[in-house]
Amino acid sequence: MQSTLAPGHWTTFDWWPPVGWWPEAARDLLVPGPSASATFVLPPTPSSVHAARCFATAALAGWKLEELTDTMELVVSELATNALRHGLRESEPPGARPVHMSLVRRGTLVTSAFTDPASSVPVLRYPGPLDTGGLGLHIVESVSRRWGWSALAPQGKIVWAVLC
Repeated sequence: MQSTLAPGHWTTFDWWPPVGWWPEAARDLLVPGPSASATFVLPPTPSSVHAARCFATAALAGWKLEELTDTMELVVSELATNALRHGLRESEPPGARPVHMSLVRRGTLVTSAFTDPASSVPVLRYPGPLDTGGLGLHIVESVSRRWGWSALAPQGKIVWAVLC
């Protein structure tokens, strides 16, 4: 499906990492080297988080960046869980608007990016001592070089984290 929007104005239906894509807020991190990308559609099931980790591990192995595997698995687990938990609407049929996971390599840097159809903004929460969740983005922030998000048109968002 081709977008009728101007370049850079992607929707959750057609966003795949275009050649040369990199999060605008992390462009200062770019280093020379090989470029590659891989994209995976996550079904709205709990097993998708495991599948996303396996996909990331395989992509990193193919790119000879195995040293990023442990950190990438952690980031992918958190971002996939958030996209599936907060990014899908219960009122829609399963798979109506999927979550896409993309890994984009630029030199020794790899961005893990997730798109989902929700317009909700990802925020760092400060859970209480007895809360069972809410630390996911703190984990992503602590292990990544940079993380962030951007709105997609007409709805949805992309949440990303850069690892090196």
